[in-house]
Amino acid sequence: MSYTIDTQELPQVVIVTGMSGAGRTEASHIFEDLGYYCVDNLPAQLIPSLVDTYLAGPDEDRRRLAIVCDARSGQYLNTLEQQLAYLDQQGIDYRILFLDANDDKLVARYKSSRRRHPLCADGTSIAAGIQRERALLMPLRDRADFVLNTTEMLPQDLRRNLGQLFASQSERRGLSVTVYSFGFKHGAPADADLVMDVRFLPNPYYDPNMRYLTGLDAPVRDFVMFQDETVKFLRKWEDLLDVVMPGYVAEGKQQLAIAVGCTGGQHRSVALAEATGDYLKSKGYRVSVAHRDLEKAQRKTGGQE
Repeated sequence: MSYTIDTQELPQVVIVTGMSGAGRTEASHIFEDLGYYCVDNLPAQLIPSLVDTYLAGPDEDRRRLAIVCDARSGQYLNTLEQQLAYLDQQGIDYRILFLDANDDKLVARYKSSRRRHPLCADGTSIAAGIQRERALLMPLRDRADFVLNTTEMLPQDLRRNLGQLFASQSERRGLSVTVYSFGFKHGAPADADLVMDVRFLPNPYYDPNMRYLTGLDAPVRDFVMFQDETVKFLRKWEDLLDVVMPGYVAEGKQQLAIAVGCTGGQHRSVALAEATGDYLKSKGYRVSVAHRDLEKAQRKTGGQE
C-alpha cells in the first residue's frame, strides 16, 4: 500500500517504532539526512520533556523531530500511550511509523548480525523473543499512521519510502551536489565521488597575459571554453552526467561531490567546475560550486598551473 502526506503539513514529530531488526537504525539515519533531529532509544516517559524543550527553542534552531522508541525501553514503553495523550493535549502534530518484517527475515537478520535480541536476555530463543515483542508492540502497530514491511526492502527502498512520506517537496528533489575544482599538485581529492582530470586541455598558464588570472576571469574562461577539445569534451561529459546523476538519485544518495582537476587548480579546472555546476543546475539539481586550491594557485610562485 502506498501513502502520501501533503508536504505543507509534515508532522512536527515522528515516533519511530517497530520490530527489532526491521530497520529502525537505518530509518534513523535516513531521518537525519532528511533534516530531522533524531533521538534513538528514548524512554517513552522522556518524550514530553524533549518535545517541550525543543519547541521552546528559537525558530532558527528548530527542526522536525524523529524519536525512536521501542522494546529496548523495557517497562518504560508501557507509558507511551500516556505520553502520546500528552502530545495530543498540547496540540503537537505527530505521526507514528511502525517498521515490521516477517519473522523468518527478522531471525535471519539477527543471526547475521550476531547481536542479542532485546527480549532474549533470559536465554530465550530469537524466535520466542520476536513473539514476545510482537505481543508488546501490537497496540502501537494498531494505532500507527504508517506501517512499512521491510522484508523485501533494500536500504535504498526504505530511503525512498521514507522520503515519500516525510520529506518536503524541496528535500524530495534528492541529492545535494558539490562541484569543486582542485589542483593535482596540491594533492588528489579524498572525498570526491567523481573525479574528472582536465589536464589534457590547452593550458592558459603559458600565455603571460593569463598566467595570474583564474578560470573565473573572462579571458581565461573564454580561452578554456572555446577550445575545440573543450567543446568535444563537454558534450561527452554532459552525456555522462545525464547517465550517472539519475542513478545516484534512484539509489537514494543524499550528497554527491564532483571534483574537476587540473595541474594547479587555477585555470582549466575552475572554468570547467563552473560550467559543470551550471549544467547540473539547468537540470534541476541543487548545486554548490567551490574552488579548493584557488587561493594557493593565485600566489605568484612561478609554478605551473
